[in-house]
Amino acid sequence: MIRETHTLIIGASFSGLASASNLQKRGIEYVVIEKEQRVASAWRNHYERLHLHTHKSLSNLPFKKFDKEIPRYPSRKQVIEYLESYQKEFNITPIFNTEATSVKRKTDHWLTETSNGSFQSKYVIVATGPYGKPKSIHLKGMETFAGQILHSYEYRTGRDFKGEKVLVIGFGNSACEIAIDLFEQGAKPSMSVRSAVNVVPRDLLGIPIGHLSIVLSRLPARVADAVNGPMMRLLFGDITKLGLKKKSYGVFRQIEKDAQLPVLDIGTIKHIRQGNIKIHDGIHHIENKTVHFESGKSEDFDAIVAAIGYHPNYTEIIHVDKRRFEDLKMRVGHQKYFGKDGLYFCGFWIGPTGQIREIGFDAKKIAKDIAKKEKS
Repeated sequence: MIRETHTLIIGASFSGLASASNLQKRGIEYVVIEKEQRVASAWRNHYERLHLHTHKSLSNLPFKKFDKEIPRYPSRKQVIEYLESYQKEFNITPIFNTEATSVKRKTDHWLTETSNGSFQSKYVIVATGPYGKPKSIHLKGMETFAGQILHSYEYRTGRDFKGEKVLVIGFGNSACEIAIDLFEQGAKPSMSVRSAVNVVPRDLLGIPIGHLSIVLSRLPARVADAVNGPMMRLLFGDITKLGLKKKSYGVFRQIEKDAQLPVLDIGTIKHIRQGNIKIHDGIHHIENKTVHFESGKSEDFDAIVAAIGYHPNYTEIIHVDKRRFEDLKMRVGHQKYFGKDGLYFCGFWIGPTGQIREIGFDAKKIAKDIAKKEKS
C-alpha cells in the first residue's frame, strides 16, 4: 500500500519540527516520518553532560523561544523538553518507527520507501541532518586491547570510568566535552589529537561568540579571520605549546573550506594547562593496554573513546545526481539545486552562526518556496 501526501518530511528533530511548523503556517499539508519512536532521538541518545554550545537565543526554532528561566546554554534534558513542547504546541504527529530506505524521483512525484510502507509525495524535505551513522573504529592492534573501546555515540557518562585512565580520540566539540566530563567524574582523561585545530571561546567578554560571528560572517572569510585571529591569539596564546597543532587558516575559512566548525572552548584549554587533561598526538598502534603514539611515546589506558564523527548516510538512500550533495556545503539561498523537482534539504549547511539558527532560516525558505510553486 502506498500512502499519499503533499509534502513528506523525513526526520523529527530540530529540522523536521521546524519544517512542519513553517508548512503549517502556510496551510500546506504534510506528513512527518521518524525512524525512532519519539522526537529528538539524537539528543536522547547523546551523553548526559551535553549542552548546547550556542546561546539559546540563537538556538530556538521559528515561532517559539526557550523559556526565560532556561540558562543561556541549555542542557541536553532541557533541549529535549523544548522539542517535546514544540511538538505539542504545533500538534505535530510524526509517524514513528518509520525509517526511510529509498527516495526516488518518478515521473511527477517522489516515491519514498520506508520500513513501514511507501509514501508518494509532490515534495520531500530531508530533515535528518548531515550526521548519519557512526564511523567505524579502525586502530592498528585494537583487537589486542584489554579494555573497552567505544564510539562517542555509545558514551553516556564519566561515572562509568571513575578512577580509570581513558584516552579520547579527537578534538571536536564532543571530544572536548567528554574529556571534561571524564575529569569531573573522577576519571583520568587524555586526548589523542592528530589533526590541526582552531579553537574559539564560547563567550568573549561575556558576549556569546555566536553573536559576534553574526557580525563577522558578513565579511569575506579571509577578512573575518584577519579580524578574529589576533583576538584568539590573545585569549589562548600559542596552543602548540599545549601539544596541539594550529590550523594554517582561520575559523571562517575552516567553515567555508572544510564544512567543519571550530572547537568552542568550554574549559578544555584551561584543563589542559592545569594538567587535568593530557594531550598526545596520533595513535600509531595498540598493544594490549599500551597505546603507542606517532611521537614514539606510549602509555597504558583502561578505555578508549573514539570521537571520530559520522558518515552521511543520506547519500545512500536518496537517488539523485551526486552533485546535489556537494550543493549542501552552501546555505540554502546559494544552492544551485535548491528545490529542484521538489526535493529540499533542511539543516545540512554548517555555518559560523550556529546550525540551529540556520535550520530556522532553511525551514522558512523551504516553506516559502513550496508555497510559491503551488501558486504558480
